[in-house]
Amino acid sequence: MGNRFSTKSKTNGSKSSRRSGGGNRSKSKLQSDEELLHIQALSLAIQHHQSSQRFEGSMSRRIGSAGSRRRSNPVSDPPLNTEKQQKQSPEFLENLETKNIVLIHGEGFGAWCWYKNIVLLEELGMIPTAIDLSGSGIDLKDTNNVTTLEEYSKPLIDYLQNLPEDDKVILVGHSSGGACVSYAMEQFQQKISKAVFLCGTMLSNGQKPFDVFAEQLGSAELFMKESKFLIHGNGKDNPATGFMFEKQQMRGLYFNQSPAKDIALAMVSMRPVPLGPMMQNLSLSKEKYGTGRRFYIQTLDDHALSPDIQEKLVRENPPEGVFKIKGSDHCPFFSKPQSLHKILLEIAQIA
Repeated sequence: MGNRFSTKSKTNGSKSSRRSGGGNRSKSKLQSDEELLHIQALSLAIQHHQSSQRFEGSMSRRIGSAGSRRRSNPVSDPPLNTEKQQKQSPEFLENLETKNIVLIHGEGFGAWCWYKNIVLLEELGMIPTAIDLSGSGIDLKDTNNVTTLEEYSKPLIDYLQNLPEDDKVILVGHSSGGACVSYAMEQFQQKISKAVFLCGTMLSNGQKPFDVFAEQLGSAELFMKESKFLIHGNGKDNPATGFMFEKQQMRGLYFNQSPAKDIALAMVSMRPVPLGPMMQNLSLSKEKYGTGRRFYIQTLDDHALSPDIQEKLVRENPPEGVFKIKGSDHCPFFSKPQSLHKILLEIAQIA
């Protein structure tokens, strides 16, 4: 099973996420040292967040069918009063179908990226779980050996398989993590209360995750031939196994509105992206995926997946509801965590 992250285990420094896999003693020692450094950096970030709850943001929403009326000017998002919400939480929680929110990161990220929203959700009495996909975060699997979406999504699938029979969850998939959410909906539709695509790859049947980014990165064929970001884990004479943008490129694509401390955390924590899962056509049925409840959160200052492309995804594959975060880059869990928090709570309350 994949690694799961919670603030309670990370902040005290005495526990670490469960790790799978083996390896020789030197590899284990190196991984242990890297994990310790990462936990220390994450703990500092969490402490910084807990000392200040001021996050600014704005949002608008569109609920209903694709033809619903749309607000062109997102309204201002007032500061969230977490103390007031904590007092109201028992009644609030009683009316929810589920308190369980499972957070799935996007390409190169890991469970660590959700730390701000985990804190906010736990303060309210929700039960957030952030999962490292295969080869991501502190999962030990070599990225070069993750060749299919099934392998990449295995930690999420294992988690859903082990849920008690009557339990349901809300899945939140960021960026390419949306493809893992779609895959999980096809496998475990009965265990998923709602699926939330956060500037994510909300695919249609037969699409591959890379197709969503093709307008900005070029066609899959061209990317495989000419991209300077490709990684050939099995040697230059063999097909590419992954890719990773340079730090300056990542800053411009992902973090154009994010705080410096979060960018610094990302720069030391991001890992290569396995290429195989990004290039795999996804098979989605009307009977399973098609009957799931889908919601989309658009990020309006996104350089990795432009607002126009996100709008196209929504138009071509209409979800039940669409929300927008003004002033957010591709990582609203960093740049607009308060706005993202409010939207997740609103989606959780939709009957």
